[in-house]
Amino acid sequence: MPTYKYESMNASGQEVKGEVQATSGEEAISKVRNMGLFLTKEPQQVSARKVEAVAGVPAKKVSTPMGRVSQKRLTQFTRQLSTLIDAGLPILRCLTILEQQQKPGILRVTLRGTREDVEGGASLSEAMGRHPKAFDRLYVNMVAAGETGGVLDTILSRLADFLEKAQWLRRRVIGAMIYPIAVITVAALIVTGIMVWVIPKFEAIFEGMGTDMPKITQILLGMSNWFAGGGWLVVLFAPLGVFILSRILRLSRGGRMLTDKIKLRIPLIGKILSKTAVARFTRTLGTLIEAGVPILEALNITRNTSGNEVFARAIGEVHDSVREGETFADPLRNSKVCDPIVVNMVDVGEETGDLDKMLLKVADNYDEEVDATVAALVSVMEPVMVIVLGVIVGFIVLGIFMPMPAMIEGATATAGGR
Repeated sequence: MPTYKYESMNASGQEVKGEVQATSGEEAISKVRNMGLFLTKEPQQVSARKVEAVAGVPAKKVSTPMGRVSQKRLTQFTRQLSTLIDAGLPILRCLTILEQQQKPGILRVTLRGTREDVEGGASLSEAMGRHPKAFDRLYVNMVAAGETGGVLDTILSRLADFLEKAQWLRRRVIGAMIYPIAVITVAALIVTGIMVWVIPKFEAIFEGMGTDMPKITQILLGMSNWFAGGGWLVVLFAPLGVFILSRILRLSRGGRMLTDKIKLRIPLIGKILSKTAVARFTRTLGTLIEAGVPILEALNITRNTSGNEVFARAIGEVHDSVREGETFADPLRNSKVCDPIVVNMVDVGEETGDLDKMLLKVADNYDEEVDATVAALVSVMEPVMVIVLGVIVGFIVLGIFMPMPAMIEGATATAGGR
């Protein structure tokens, strides 16, 4: 049986480290909790292969499908599983039905493996925990809470609601960004084409007439020469370079903190990202607490699934404060990542014992604010893009046509002299 190394704290707040044998990470967590300890770090398997080697048994190779399950298909599966369980069908029967109706792919392979694990005696949460590419920690812990409380159908329904709202919010933000990005990309390509192929032909005409060119025309020709000399590569590949650099930076925690701070300070965009992060963090934590997951475990899961290092650090400070027996709201207020209204609602929820309800209310409010902010951003960006494109086109037209009167006068004088 694999051995898991764990780090935890006892009721007195003292750090306790040790090892426990379990068939899965979820079972290891359960065993540590049964000892009366509070996990501070997820148990790590340290000797599964060593134990097998000592026993003379080759390590079992687990066939893991490539890629991840899409949020849309996972949401549909969760909703369907909730409905089937609510109808009174056994877990194995539910998994078999849902596996058979799936198209060939990652989810079908995952459900087959999950069903086989359940047949082998594992609980549903333990079986799902063995497939992290499909079911993350949030999902597995919610299912485990539902199994413990005997309300798996209700928990799955709440989880489906959570996934649907998270998917809707992500789709709304991405959808709003597609239009401006498409317009900016097409405009950049057109301007680059004009600078590289069209303007140089006018430059040859201007030089052939031998007239003095206006300052705006000189600037336009200089820009054209820069584009033709390789500047177009900078225009086309600068966004790709920024993307690659950001991905490299995000390989380290410090780099993730830096890039997330920069994102949150971008005008308008930063406001949307901040509100989205608040909505995600409050909905995740509220859903976990509502499902009966212990507060420290819920904070750990929320921190690991926040998607923003700035908010992850703030949640970590909240976790440490709660672990020491202090309040939830004070470290959140000191972190300054949330608006005062969020902190006040959390404070009220903590005092009244309705923290989960308050967090979900905050999430609903911020979902609406994100929707309104995105709509406002799109309405503002449309006229701004029209104005910017108009300025660019006007600059090019002026640069081309301002030398024309001098050229015409020169041509007329030359013809008259003849």
